[in-house]
Amino acid sequence: MTAWVQQSLSSPTGATLNVYLQQASGTPRAIVQINHGMAEHAARYARFAAFLAQNGYGAIAHDHRGHGYTSAADAPRGVFASKDGWEKVMADVGAINAHARESFPGVPVVCFGHSMGAVIAMNYVLRHAATVDAAAIWNSAFDDNMLAATGTFLLKTERMFKGSDVTSTLAPKLTFDAWNSKFKPNRTRSDWLSRDEAEVDKYVADPLCGFDVSIGLWLDVISGVQYAAKRGNIAALPRALPFHMLGGKADPCSDHGQSIARLAAKLLDAGIEDVSIDLLDDTRHECLNDLDRDKVMANFVHWLDDRFAA
Repeated sequence: MTAWVQQSLSSPTGATLNVYLQQASGTPRAIVQINHGMAEHAARYARFAAFLAQNGYGAIAHDHRGHGYTSAADAPRGVFASKDGWEKVMADVGAINAHARESFPGVPVVCFGHSMGAVIAMNYVLRHAATVDAAAIWNSAFDDNMLAATGTFLLKTERMFKGSDVTSTLAPKLTFDAWNSKFKPNRTRSDWLSRDEAEVDKYVADPLCGFDVSIGLWLDVISGVQYAAKRGNIAALPRALPFHMLGGKADPCSDHGQSIARLAAKLLDAGIEDVSIDLLDDTRHECLNDLDRDKVMANFVHWLDDRFAA
């Protein structure tokens, strides 16, 4: 097995994407394209990528705009872009997808996303399903409801006074702080991420994690949630495209996994033939960093094995 290799890739958007590639020994059965969450970075998925490689699967991950070591003139820390941020994020994901396919001709690509990355992955799959062979959508909210509408209204009001590229003071209170309050007495502001205190402490100590993001980025993500939740968009997906859906029952971000379950139900209602859903007892937001992570990774590999046989 080769190492988790750091690369750079020029995107058509003008960004220089920080990329990590994990190759399996020999020809991989599939490449898992990893999309990380908000206020974190792709290097945190090295353990997951190594496990995939040990089991015959390659992995590729990149830092999204405004995150990690990806650089773009219009995307400082916490900002997708001063204009058309979501479209540029989609184009960056497309550049990584193309790079994976060019590097491994004929090898299937699985579009994976966690949290904000799940919203990004789902939006990309809805737009470009022909470029992926399966999708894994984990640990996020996918409801086009009054909460999303209210959040949009409040953020647009905040934007009127502060601008788009300024960090939101309102959104973290309504999300991260509210979610963390479910686990009082709190040891840190990030207890909601995992039951494993050592993993939470790693996140808190990581200078590339836990930063505030812009009002514009928040609005982009909510818009992506609403787009992904629309039945008309889901109905256009290929019926044979496999989906792996996962959520923790102790994750307030995904409504304790129920938002993932609701999206899975919409996929099934649209006639998608292969939808697997796994709701994990007691697991918090970052299932890959929670106490049952080994079981989570093993179950995902079994799911891959059933669809991408050697």
